[in-house]
Amino acid sequence: MDPGISVPPPKYGGHERLVYMFAEEYTALGHEVELLAGPNSKISGKNYSFGINDLKRGKWQRLKETLFAWKFLLQKSKQYNLIHNFGRLAYLLPILNQPVNKIMTYGRQVDAKNIYWTNRFPHQNLKFTAPSYDCISTAQHIGDWTRVYNAIDFSKYDLTTNLPNDAPLIFLSRLDKVKGCHIAIDVALATNQKLIIAGNISNIEHEQAYFEKMLKPKIDGKQIKYVGEVNDEQKNHYLGMAKAMLFPIDVREAFGMVMTESMACGTPVIAFPMGAVPEVVDEGVTGFVVKNREEMIDAVDKIAKIDRTLCRAQAKERFDTPIVAADYLGLYR
Repeated sequence: MDPGISVPPPKYGGHERLVYMFAEEYTALGHEVELLAGPNSKISGKNYSFGINDLKRGKWQRLKETLFAWKFLLQKSKQYNLIHNFGRLAYLLPILNQPVNKIMTYGRQVDAKNIYWTNRFPHQNLKFTAPSYDCISTAQHIGDWTRVYNAIDFSKYDLTTNLPNDAPLIFLSRLDKVKGCHIAIDVALATNQKLIIAGNISNIEHEQAYFEKMLKPKIDGKQIKYVGEVNDEQKNHYLGMAKAMLFPIDVREAFGMVMTESMACGTPVIAFPMGAVPEVVDEGVTGFVVKNREEMIDAVDKIAKIDRTLCRAQAKERFDTPIVAADYLGLYR
């Protein structure tokens, strides 16, 4: 895993969390797992540290990290049955033509140019994975691709089935304009529903202006309540107490982990059809996919039709860590 954030992550860190969960799952199944990641990373197997934990580190530091990864893999690759890379594709360059099995996993829209140049090198036993077909679509014409969903640990989320009539809606995400919090507020106001807003405010100037001008004036602490950035325990609490999660996103996210976290609590998702949304939401079972805010307003009235127990069960069959880990093990074999 790339340095920048430790494994497991202290707060946010999607791939860092996935790496930790898969490492622990494979160890529990009897596999020998070793991890190369940033400082303070720790799994139950053997740990190797490189680089620094700083997402803003410079190009020279990233080059040094790449050189370290090259030396590490050249020295040790013959010891492994599989090398699974959640970091930079460049890390694999020195061993592309070695027979060891290699999986390169992407967690965002794929840059086809990188795959193209990789294919200019002779290589063997290299598979590419991404968590949605939408993510793969930009490079599916090159490389050996498989969709493997992102996973969450369902044991950390509690199913809530009985909610009061005035249970709130929830918006849980970074408060950037493309995430659509202003639309979630409009939907709550139009349907006379309470709304909990949870997430961090960006330090980017135009995003701070978005919060100050478009969100803050409508947050009254009663109908529209902002609870700030939340940890895992708080996330489980707020998702569980909500009747539905609004996901009016305006950007093609590769997966959207928060949707599965909501489903794990039995809370259905009402989302715009961007990125992986149509692949993650099972229509009428775990939520509704809608085209615009008017359809989102209409969908709020259909929330009661969702069986929250079935919502969690359906999502668990697709996105729980043991299920997704088994999919990766299938590729390994």
